[in-house]
Amino acid sequence: MNTPAHTQIRRVDPRRPAITTPAGLRRIILGSSEGERLAAHAAHGPVVKPVRSPGPFSRCTVVVTHAERGALTDGARQAIAAAAILATADTEVVVAVLGACSDDAAALGADKLLALESFDASAYQPSACVQWLQGLRATLAPAQWLLADSGADGQLGRRFAIAAGLGLGCGIAELAADSMRIPANVQQDWQCPHTPVMLLAKGVANTKLPFVGLGLRAAAPALPAVSDAGVEDLGMKAGDPQTLALEEADFILAAGNGVTDLPLFHALALEVGAAVGASRVAVDDGRFARAQQIGATGKTVSASGYLALGISGAVQHLQGIKDCRHVIAVNLDASAPIARRADLTVVEDSAALMQALLGLVKKEKEGV
Repeated sequence: MNTPAHTQIRRVDPRRPAITTPAGLRRIILGSSEGERLAAHAAHGPVVKPVRSPGPFSRCTVVVTHAERGALTDGARQAIAAAAILATADTEVVVAVLGACSDDAAALGADKLLALESFDASAYQPSACVQWLQGLRATLAPAQWLLADSGADGQLGRRFAIAAGLGLGCGIAELAADSMRIPANVQQDWQCPHTPVMLLAKGVANTKLPFVGLGLRAAAPALPAVSDAGVEDLGMKAGDPQTLALEEADFILAAGNGVTDLPLFHALALEVGAAVGASRVAVDDGRFARAQQIGATGKTVSASGYLALGISGAVQHLQGIKDCRHVIAVNLDASAPIARRADLTVVEDSAALMQALLGLVKKEKEGV
C-alpha cells in the first residue's frame, strides 16, 4: 500500500555533519562540513605527510623574510610554499630569516632555515641587510630569490636586486613552472619568464602543502657592520593605532552587540594600543562609525591579532576576518559561529573581561 505524498514524513539523516558543543550537545550546522572533517580525523588519526625530497641537492632557492615577534608573516609563508611547490627534486628550499623564528620549518615546506637571531628590527640598516644577502649569494649561489612584496621584505628585495644587478619581478600575482604573471593595469597582465629575484603578491600560493620539507636549522652568518652614510637613525616611534586604516592595523579590538559599556571598550583599546572595529549590528545601532565596520559589507582586515568582544559571528563578519592570523573571541555563547573561526574562545561577559584586562594592562605598565 502506497502512502499518500502529503502524509509522508521527511526523515533527517542522523549522520549528517555536526559538531559537539562544550556542553556535550550535538549541533548540526547547515552547509558546514566541519563535522565530516572531525569525524575523519578521529577515525584515521593525524595524517603523516611525505618529505618533498630527501636530497641530495645540487641547487637551491632562497626565500628571504623578516620575522615578527618570532613568527613569519602570511606573505612569507606563501613565498616559502611557492618555492617548495616550484622546487624540483634536486632543489633545496632555504629560508633566510632576519630575526628569531620559532615556526616549524618542515611544515612550511623549507628544507633548511637560517635565522639571524641577533637581528635588531628597530635599527635602520638596509645596507647591512643587502650585504648580508650578498654573502649568502656567494655561499649558496641560489638560482632564484623569493620574497613577499610587502613591507620590509619588498623593500629589501628591491634594494638587493639593484645592488646585485639581478633581474627583478614585482607584484607577481601568479607563478607557473617557468613563467609568471604580473598585473600591468586593471585590465591587462604581463606574462613573462621567471626573474632571479621575484617579489610575490598576496595569495600566490596555498600554504597547506601535501608534503613537508626536511626542516633542518643552521647558523646564519652575522650581519656585516655597514653604515648608511648620511643617514641618522632616530629609532622607531609607535604610531597611533586609532589613526590607521583598519586594513593596515596589526591589532584590532572589535565590538559586537554584546558590548554595551563603550567608554570601557575605548579605554581598553587605547590602553592596549589597538585599532577599533565593530560588527554591522553595532554600526547600525549608531555606536560606531561606518568606516569601522568589519565584514563583507565593510572592511576586510588581515591583522595579526583580532579580539572580538560580544560578536556572534555572522557569515558576513567571518568573511571580513578570514585573513587574520590569531582570532580571540569573547562571548557568553560557547556555540556561537565565531567560536569555530577563533583560535581561542573565552566564555565570559565582555564587560567583566574588559575590566579585568584593563586592570592587568595598567599594572603591567606601572611595573606592579
